[in-house]
Order: sequence, then structure tokens, then C-alpha cells
Amino acid sequence: MNTNFNTFKIQDALDALGVKDINLGTSTGANSFGNGPTLDSFSPVDGQKIGSVVCTSQADYEAVMTAATAAFPEWRTMPAPQRGEIVRQFGNKLRDLKEPLGKLVSYEMGKSLQEGYGEVQEMIDICDFAVGLSRQLNGQTIPSERPGHVMREQWHPIGVVGIISAFNFPVAVWAWNTALAWICGDVCVWKGSEKAPLCSIACQNIIAEILKENKLPEGISSIINGDYTVGEMMTADTRVPLVSATGSTRMGRIVGATVAQRFGKSLLELGGNNAIIITPTADLKVVVPGAIFGAVGTCGQRCTSTRRLIIHESVYDKVRDAIVGAYGQLTIGNPLDEKNHIGPLIDHDSVNTYLAAIEKAKAEGGNVLVDGGVLEGEGYESGCYVKPAIIEAENHFEIVQHETFAPILYLMKYTGAVENAIQKQNGVAQGLSSAIMTNELKEAEKFLSYSGSDCGIANVNIGTSGAEIGGAFGGEKETGGGRESGSDAWKVYMRRQTNTINYSDELPLAQGIKFDL
Repeated sequence: MNTNFNTFKIQDALDALGVKDINLGTSTGANSFGNGPTLDSFSPVDGQKIGSVVCTSQADYEAVMTAATAAFPEWRTMPAPQRGEIVRQFGNKLRDLKEPLGKLVSYEMGKSLQEGYGEVQEMIDICDFAVGLSRQLNGQTIPSERPGHVMREQWHPIGVVGIISAFNFPVAVWAWNTALAWICGDVCVWKGSEKAPLCSIACQNIIAEILKENKLPEGISSIINGDYTVGEMMTADTRVPLVSATGSTRMGRIVGATVAQRFGKSLLELGGNNAIIITPTADLKVVVPGAIFGAVGTCGQRCTSTRRLIIHESVYDKVRDAIVGAYGQLTIGNPLDEKNHIGPLIDHDSVNTYLAAIEKAKAEGGNVLVDGGVLEGEGYESGCYVKPAIIEAENHFEIVQHETFAPILYLMKYTGAVENAIQKQNGVAQGLSSAIMTNELKEAEKFLSYSGSDCGIANVNIGTSGAEIGGAFGGEKETGGGRESGSDAWKVYMRRQTNTINYSDELPLAQGIKFDL
């Protein structure tokens, strides 16, 4: 396997981002501290230790929350366009540091270098979106039934927003949340993934510098480090009115129940079990790259990764052969080498889950078309590199009904009308992303209709993976129902207030009620 480690030095990227290869702890603004246990970060690329962070103790967490709650009154009273100016500066700093941050994302998480750069670009894009939005946090005027009255609706900052992000997008999902929360007037406390802690420290360093230059409270942005127990401090904290959590459905059930118990709000972005429907009129030039990138991009570790291909029986053999043939051209190896299509899984636990899923599919009657397995030898020393697998399966298989965060693609047939394929696609517990490949207008419209895809994202002639920040991102059913990023997703980070103003000399009551004294 060819690598480019001779020209890439992770320490250069860490130095550019102000992340020293020493113990780093809980952070509010520019200050780092920590009294908890040490957490080591290992790269799945080569198995090497990158650095260590000190996890957040209860006392550390209290210090973070003190800084955050103290910063909120000043930040929320700053005019929204001025908050947008801070986000603009943050976005520009990301432009300057796109290369080292993208490399750190790639090396610490294991996604391809192109995807690492793309993730930072998503951060830049959401900053641009948020800057424009900072002048458009609009309410509305509502006609009143009473003469001399007017009703208005306005939006106010909600307070401290807690953000829990997953390893597969270690920086972008935080930016989706925090850029919008900041322009809304909220302050943020972020628990990044314990599998990619240096990425969160790098991002914190960037925004801390911006806040310091503008003489703003460092508690506007804070991070906490550690495993799920650190996240539990935040989900149970009544000082955090909104918790935005990205991760597994299992995690979401716990977070959602905990936050709801204290009458907080939660924004949940959970698992996906995404399918592409391939109809008789589908264009293979679109089908093959869309399906394959969706299935193997980020080594199958996207919540929008393609898990199922539902193919019409009349074109099944042709599509199957094209997909299988294309898999033979994929290259697996060091993700920092842009000639490789696929990098490693995040860790050995993920490898074991991947292997168990393949065996489960076989046991349920699946037919393996492309063998999986763990790669060994030079360049694969981390033990996290696996082969993407293709398995013919049925939608009702138990393993197919669950999301496996790995490059396993299930192929299945449908017969008759497209409604039969839509029924199969919807026949899982998750509802994030979906797609149809067709050149038939009626089929496309049926797929997008109220009786079509039940997912939060429904695409025509593109794959399930690769959302733009302009549209609201999220899904239904066990995906959690949350929405992040574009459209009007900003509203979740604010509280709605209805105002009624009486500018007359009388006091008429609503619904014509009379109350004479």
C-alpha cells in the first residue's frame, strides 16, 4: 500500500491549530484545565497515539457552566448582526486553517483527506449561512380579532445549548449547531466524541482566539471532554434548556428521556438505515457512483450511508453486476493518500461489530457477493481496515433492520410498481435519508408524495449521502425527529414569544367575552 506519511506530519497540523502533544483538559475560551482521568487519542490510520486529554470532572464541569451562564447575559444583548460578525470572523479563520484542520480530522477519525477538507468546508458554509441569517431572525405580525389590537411573534435566545457530537463528523456537526446557536444569542457547551477529542480542542482554540480578539467572554464557547458520564452531567442539568445530541438510537433514547424528565428540549440526530430504490428507467451512470459513494464513503460510517439497494427485478442482474464490478476497483488504505477511496473504521470495536453483522447476515440466509474481512500486512497495522461487503438479503432480516456502522451493502429485489419498493424502503425503524433512481416523472413524484418516502431526506437521482447545509438536516421515527443546519432549523435554538399590544382606549376581551364592573 502506498502512503504519503513521508510528506505528512501530524505535528505540523497540531502546531498550526495550537494543539500541543501534551495533556489537554476541559476548556472555556483560552483556558485549559482538568482534574479527571486521562483519555488517549489513537489514530485508526496507523494505530499511533496522537495525544492525551484530561477528562472533565464534576468540579471542572461546574467551572464551565459558571463561565457559560455568566457569558450569556452579555452575549444575548449584543445585536444579532454583531453576533453574526463574530461568526464571520470564525468562518474566515476556518478558511485559513482548512488544511491543517482537515488533516487532523482525517488522521484522528480515519476518513479520506478529501472528506476531511469537505467537513471543514461544511463548517465554513454554515458560518456563511449563519451570518446572513443574523439579519433575518424574523417574527411575524398576526391579525387580532379585537379592534385596536395587534399580535406579534418574536424569538428570544434560549440560553446555554449543550452539544453532543459523534466521531464520524467530529467538527462539522458541532459547527452546524453552534454557528446557529451563536447568532441566536445562545452560548454553547460542547462534548465532542471521546474517539476524536483533539478535533474539538482544535476548534475551541480557533473560536477562543476570535473571542479574545473581540474582548468577549470566553464562556460563549466551552468544551468538556470524556465518555458518556460527562455527557450525563449536561443532559441532567436544568441550566441547559436545549441538548442537541448526535449518535446512536440507543444513546438518543437515554438523552431524550433524561432531558424530557426535566422539561428541557432535545434535538436528536440518530441512526439511519438508508435505501436507494433503483427502477427500470434508472441511468447506471448515476446509479453506480451514487450507490457506491453512499455505501463506502467514510468507510460506511455516515448516518446517511447507503445500507440497502432495492432494485427492480427487470434490471436487478445488470445493476448487481455493475455494482460488484465497481467494488473491484476500490482502493483501501491510508486516507491521507488521495488515491485511496476508503480508510479505516474508527476502532477495533467497530471492526468486531462489522464482522458480527456479516456472520449474522449469512446465518439469516444472506448470499455474499463481495466478501468482507479485515486487511492485514504493510500499511494495515492498526487492524481497522476492512473490505466493503455486498450481501444479497431480504428486508425483513433482523440484521438488515438494524444500522451497522460499517461498509456493508444489502441488495434486494422488488417486483411490480414503485409503491412496492417504497413500502420496503419505509419498512425499517429508522427514517433519515432515502433516494430513488428513475427517469420516470410519475415514479419520482410518488416517491416524494405524502404516501412516499417517510424519511426526513428524500432525493431523486442522487444518493443518500452528502447533504448541503442550506436544507434542514434530520430524520423521522427512530432517527429522532430533529433538524439541524439550514432552512428554519434556527428556531429550535430560540424560545417563541407571542405579544399582544392594545393601542386603543378600551379593553375588549377575546372571544367577545363581557366582564363589566
